[in-house]
Amino acid sequence: MKVILYDTTLRDGSQGEGISYSVTDKIRITKELDELGIHYIEGGWPGSNPKDMEFYLEMTKAPLKNAQLTAFGSTRKANTKAADDNNLRALVKSQAKVITIFGKTWDLHITDVLKTTLAENLNMIKDSVSFLVSQGLTVFYDAEHFFDAYKANKEYSLECLFSAQNSGAKAVVLCDTNGGTLTSEILKVVAKIRPQIKVNLGIHCHNDAGLAVANSIAAVEAGADMVQGTINGYGERCGNADLIPIIGNLKIKLGIDCIHSDKLKDLTRVSHFVSEISNMKQMSNQPYTGSSAFAHKGGVHINAVMKNPKTYEHIEPALIGNRRRILVSELAGKTGVLIRAKDLDLDLNKEDPKTKKILKTIQALENQGYHFEAAEASFELLMKKTLAKYKKFFDLESFRVTIEKLSDKKITSEAIIKLKVNGIKEHTAAEGDGPVNALDNALRKALKDFYPTLAKMHLSDFKVRVLDEKTGTAARVRVLIQSQDETDTWNTIGVHENIIEASWQALVDSVEYKLLKDKATK
Repeated sequence: MKVILYDTTLRDGSQGEGISYSVTDKIRITKELDELGIHYIEGGWPGSNPKDMEFYLEMTKAPLKNAQLTAFGSTRKANTKAADDNNLRALVKSQAKVITIFGKTWDLHITDVLKTTLAENLNMIKDSVSFLVSQGLTVFYDAEHFFDAYKANKEYSLECLFSAQNSGAKAVVLCDTNGGTLTSEILKVVAKIRPQIKVNLGIHCHNDAGLAVANSIAAVEAGADMVQGTINGYGERCGNADLIPIIGNLKIKLGIDCIHSDKLKDLTRVSHFVSEISNMKQMSNQPYTGSSAFAHKGGVHINAVMKNPKTYEHIEPALIGNRRRILVSELAGKTGVLIRAKDLDLDLNKEDPKTKKILKTIQALENQGYHFEAAEASFELLMKKTLAKYKKFFDLESFRVTIEKLSDKKITSEAIIKLKVNGIKEHTAAEGDGPVNALDNALRKALKDFYPTLAKMHLSDFKVRVLDEKTGTAARVRVLIQSQDETDTWNTIGVHENIIEASWQALVDSVEYKLLKDKATK
């Protein structure tokens, strides 16, 4: 059995809150999906906005290797001719060879939204599909709200499918548009409909009940041979079915052909690439490709996994391009410390007094509010300092941060730093958008002549958490900083009653980790 993968990240996914793609963004994502082996990539709705039309016209200059580009639109308007419908004409103008049009299937929408008759809606489906087919195009029909329609008026919902099929559609797609259908219902309905459909049968699920992936897999098991979804489950409201775990489940769990086996290892990279272009935080607990998907924290789990990974991992992480992570915390015990030391090529064993020292240090610091599983770079520095495998890159003499509010209500921040590098004093100042940004700018300004590679790193995320709210403004705070350069991302931590001091600790760790990393690669 083969399942067709249909990606709608660039259209349905872009309707997710906080997501907006430029034409360049769309082209970059399209190329990645094409390399992954997605069969159909829906780039947008050219009849709805100029940007999507520009995307399709740009894509005519860059033919795809594996995928077919698909344009999305709707059936013609009521009581008009298909050839005169601006939306359908725009689909033809897009030059996409595959067109997906959605139509109303639920009688509630036909009478209350379109304000037309059930008979006219069938004509709209028939005329629209026939017109596009007459233009030499391959047409897929998305039956919007199909499962709600099937419950309300079974006979009519099927008539809509047959109208599209008989007019030349190469696939009809059952859409759970409101995302509220249960998996058991999906199984029953798809199994009953499959024998009546002579073309490809697709499934398009939304995640409003948290069942989009399960419903998509169930539909395939019931006979569907096309799955529509988005990378990382992006989409309106609660999102669409996430193609990442869908591919993993189809290919690895069910042995169903959907992408080439060699491309499985690219799943994690593509997932993270799309989240970066979408300017969305990568979900750490995303199945298969999240950073926590194969992370182990409890000592019992770690001990078992190191003896046999199958004890707590459902697949080998490398299959989909992910990796196992052993989290270091007070829960992990000596095993976690030893495994992390091995990863860093540090010579430690269970009976070494330094191992006990590191573990006690971790437990003491985590009792103060440190959280090393979220700051692996800080933990690496801690390990190397304890084992005398570390040499300081600079010594701080002092820093001062000032915040000034001017009469025009503008707020400025300035940081002044005094430090020594190899006995040489450096005294500098810098402004920033806030006190931490000013401190970061001043620190790197002071070090730039000594360590030029610092110009290639920047802070990419900054989080503050109050650890003891009951103590009010005197509460201890935890600062987590994410930094990145051209090749890597790393996380550091600082904890203190003073937020500037906590930020300084995390900043210093971030810079020192970068310098240590650069030194190791020379």
